[in-house]
Amino acid sequence: MIGKCLVFLMVFLLGTKAIVNAQDLVKGKKLYETRCLVCHQADGGGVPNMNAPLDGSSNVVGNNIARLVRIIKNGYSEKIALDGYYYNNVMTPNPDLKEADIANVLSYVRTSWSNKASKITLAQVQAALKKK
Repeated sequence: MIGKCLVFLMVFLLGTKAIVNAQDLVKGKKLYETRCLVCHQADGGGVPNMNAPLDGSSNVVGNNIARLVRIIKNGYSEKIALDGYYYNNVMTPNPDLKEADIANVLSYVRTSWSNKASKITLAQVQAALKKK
């Protein structure tokens, strides 16, 4: 009887975690659509010479999570070379975004379109924001 209860509890907890992860991506998509889509487009393709693409971008799927977090939070105003192209439009800062929001939108972007990168955790966002 105890064994069955433990199995049920484990299945329930794993299922709950899957639902939470799915909700996080839904929240991330909603944030993307309201905050990012205008510049980076519905397909993540960006705008040539202005707004960098997010789909297939080495920056987005790369390992420098802290840089991505800081760009979302603080913005970016320098011309950037990315995957052989240059982009020079200003990325506006988002100081009002909560840490969980940043994790959600980055997780959405890193797993959308052709991107197959890992999701971003709240702990990764918090660690990135502690670094200056």
